[in-house]
Amino acid sequence: MAGKLQLPPLQVLVVFEAAARHGNFTAAGNELGLSQPAVSQRIQLLESQLDAPLFERRHRGVQLTEAGNSLYHIVRSSLNDISEQLERTRHQRSVLRIDTDMGFASYWLMPRLNAIQALIPGVEVQVSTSPNDYNFRDSNAPLTICFGGGHWPGTQSQRLFPEHVVPVCNQHIMQALGDNPTPASLLRFPLLKLPETRPQRWLTWDDWFRQQRLQPGNINASRTFNAYSLVIQAALEGQGIALGWRPLIAPLIASRQLFICGPEMRSERGYFLISSASKSLSPQQQKVKSWLLDEAWNFHYSDLALP
Repeated sequence: MAGKLQLPPLQVLVVFEAAARHGNFTAAGNELGLSQPAVSQRIQLLESQLDAPLFERRHRGVQLTEAGNSLYHIVRSSLNDISEQLERTRHQRSVLRIDTDMGFASYWLMPRLNAIQALIPGVEVQVSTSPNDYNFRDSNAPLTICFGGGHWPGTQSQRLFPEHVVPVCNQHIMQALGDNPTPASLLRFPLLKLPETRPQRWLTWDDWFRQQRLQPGNINASRTFNAYSLVIQAALEGQGIALGWRPLIAPLIASRQLFICGPEMRSERGYFLISSASKSLSPQQQKVKSWLLDEAWNFHYSDLALP
C-alpha cells in the first residue's frame, strides 16, 4: 500500500504557482484575492518546509531560483492536470450501459429506450450489442440481457422470456400456403436461419421439424444470415420462412407484417437479465432493472398473447 504523501497544503502550492507565473507577489495576491503579505507568508512557509529559497527578492518583483524553477514546472504541470480532470468530471454525464444481442436490441429494447431514459433523467443510456454468449469476466456492463440457459457463474440472472418459437412469413407466402398450412408445406419455400453453433445456443429448423415428426433432410433452399435482424428482414421481404422468437416478432405479428404459419415450439432456454452477484447496483441501475422485469412480465401477459 502506498504511504501517505508528504505535501504542503494545496493552497500554498497554488500561491507559489501564481507568484512564480507573475514574478510578483502583489500580482499573485490580486489574482487569488490575497494581500501581498499573505502571499509572502505562504511562500516563506513553503521555503521553510523545503529548507531552500525559491525566489530571489528584487526591487520590482521576484525571480525563481534554480530550485524554485524546478518546483514550478512540476507544480504547474500537476495543477494543470488536476484542473483538466476536474473539468472533464464536471461535464461528464453518468452512463448506464446495457449489453445484449442485436436481435433483442432491435426488436424489443429499442422501442422502450425512451421509457428507460425517462426513469433516469441526466443519465446517458448506452446499448452495446454482441453476437457472442455472455462472459462475466469480459463484461463491463452492470446490466446484460442474454439468451441462454440462465446459468452464468458469478451472476444473478432472472428470466425475462422463455424460448417460444413459431414459423413466420409475410402475407404473400401465407396466401400461397393456404388457410391451414401443414409443417411439410413449409418445405416448399426457402427456410431462413442463423448459422449453426456448437454447442447449440437456440432452437433450429431441424429441432422444429423433428418436433413435427418430419425429417426434412438436406434443405438445399435454406438461406443463412449472420444476424437475426437480417433473418427477419428477409422474411418481411418474402424471401422465405423464418423462426420467430415470440418477444421479438410480437409487434410484427400485431401489425400483420408477419404471420404465424406453424405450431409453436418451446425450450427451457430464454432471455435473461444478468447482473453481478458480488457488486451492488446503483439506485439508477436498480430502477432500470426493476422496470425491465416488470415490463417483461406485462409483455408476457399482453403482447405475447398472440394467435
